[in-house]
Amino acid sequence: MITNKLALIIEDDFDASMIFATALSKAGFETEVVGDGAAAVTRLETITPALILLDLHLPRVVGTEILAGIRANERFNNTRVIVTTADSRMGESVRAQADLVLLKPTTFSQVRDLSARLVQGVRKTPTAKLENPS
Repeated sequence: MITNKLALIIEDDFDASMIFATALSKAGFETEVVGDGAAAVTRLETITPALILLDLHLPRVVGTEILAGIRANERFNNTRVIVTTADSRMGESVRAQADLVLLKPTTFSQVRDLSARLVQGVRKTPTAKLENPS
């Protein structure tokens, strides 16, 4: 059972996680932040969020392993996963497993708007390069 509008943010950069949490809150999600891969794996044993925003470079368990575990578990079939990374090659390598890949840096409004659309069923292109406006 999917928790109503819960977004789990798995991000080890505190500033980025706060921007993501605020953007997702503005999009109508309840948010929870987890700062490392091992804690994320433990937390995912007890919740089924509607959306997971997943950094790939995490301490203790890397994001690619977490993503593989999510996609292998039927409980997460309706969970949307947005991968965030500054590494375009890593982003490309997980594109088939992710609902959306955002290349950092991203903006507040991009995270807010794309997350809301994704969960509502409007699927964007698999990879989006997003840059901060100057």
